[in-house]
Amino acid sequence: MTISTRRILLSASALVFVGSIALYSCSFAAEPGSDVNWKLEQGRWSAEKANAWYAQYHWLAGANFVPSTASNQLEMWQAKTFDPKTIDRELGWAADIGFNCMRVFLHDMAWKADPAGFEKRMDEYLAIADRYGIKTLFVIFDSCWDPRPELGPQKEPVPFVHNSRWVQSPHIDLLKDPARHDELKPYVVSVITRFKDDKRVLGWDLLNEPGNYGTNYAEGWKAKDKEAAHLILLGKAFDWAREVNPSQPLTAAPWLNIGSHAATTPPLEKLMLERSDVITFHCYDKVPAVEKVVAWLKASGRPIICSEYMSRGSGSTFDTVTPYLKDQNIGAINWGLVSGRSQTIFPWDSWTKKYTEEPKLWFHDVFRKDGTPYLKDETEFIRKLAITK
Repeated sequence: MTISTRRILLSASALVFVGSIALYSCSFAAEPGSDVNWKLEQGRWSAEKANAWYAQYHWLAGANFVPSTASNQLEMWQAKTFDPKTIDRELGWAADIGFNCMRVFLHDMAWKADPAGFEKRMDEYLAIADRYGIKTLFVIFDSCWDPRPELGPQKEPVPFVHNSRWVQSPHIDLLKDPARHDELKPYVVSVITRFKDDKRVLGWDLLNEPGNYGTNYAEGWKAKDKEAAHLILLGKAFDWAREVNPSQPLTAAPWLNIGSHAATTPPLEKLMLERSDVITFHCYDKVPAVEKVVAWLKASGRPIICSEYMSRGSGSTFDTVTPYLKDQNIGAINWGLVSGRSQTIFPWDSWTKKYTEEPKLWFHDVFRKDGTPYLKDETEFIRKLAITK
C-alpha cells in the first residue's frame, strides 16, 4: 500500500499514485558502514535473543489480512461490522495453501470507543487464526491513506479504486499536535499488555510506513513535517511498548530509500532499524532490488521479514520474489488475501486512471470471494513452497 512523493528513485518497474503519478522503488541504498550501527538500546532484544525467537518457526509465509467484507481497519474491528464467519472462512483458505502468519492492522479510535469490546474481538480473531495454525503480526498505527477516519458506518468503496476507504491511525488532528501524542499511550499499553504473553501473537509492528506522504491526503502537510511528527510518535510508541516488555518482538518496517547512497541514514529509518527487535521491510520491486535490501539489512545480524511485497504489475510476484525470500530464510508477507471491499486487485494507478471492470492482471490478492484462486497454478506454487522444509 506504499505511496510517496519523497526521495523517489526512478524505476520503470512500479507505478504509484500519490495525487499525481510517480515512479517508486524500494531500493535500500545505504551502504554497509553507514551510520546505522544496530546499537542495543535498553530493553531491546539482543540479536541472539531475536534469532532464538525466529528459530522456533518454520519459514514464515502469509498475507496482510483484512476480510473481504471490510474496506478498512475500522470496518474490520467495530462491533457492528466485525465478521468472524468471514474471517474464519478466509483464514481457512490461507491455511490450505500453507500460510502460517498474517499481518493485521488495528486502529486506536476503534479501541478508544470500546476498549473491552475491541480487545475481546482481537481475542476472538486470534482464536480463529490459532485454529488454523496462523500467527499474527499486529500493526498498531498506520501512515497511509485517509487522514481523517470517522467511527461508525464506513463509506462505500469508490468503484474500481484501489484501497479507496483505507484510513490512517491516528487522526491527522492528533498526529499534528505532539502535545497530544500521549493520549495514545493507553491504547498502546492496554492492547500490548492484554496479549503480551499470548503465543498466538507473532509480534508488534508499531507504525506502518512512517512518514509516508501522499499528496492526495496532504492537507497542508509538508513531507518533512509529517516525518517529524512520526519520528516523535514512533519513538514514544517504542518507549510505551518497552514499558510493557512483551514476550513478542517489536518492529517497524523501513519502506523507501535508506540514505540514497549517502553516509547518513534519514532519522526515521535510523530509528526503525536501531530500535526493532527483528527487522521488517517493504518492497514491491523485482528480485534484484530485494537482493540489495537484504544484503544491507543482514548487517543487523537479526531475523528479517518482508512484511509487504507482491504487486504483479510491478514484477513483484510469488514465482520470482518468494523463492528468493525463502532461500534466504526471510519471512514473506504479501499484500492481500481475498478480493473484497479493499479492492486491491486494482493497481495503484486506479486513483488517476479509470477502470470499469476487473483487471486482467490482478495487482494484489490471491482468492476470489468464493474461495476460488485467482490463479490456480499460483496457489499450488505457494502451497508447495510453504510446506516444503
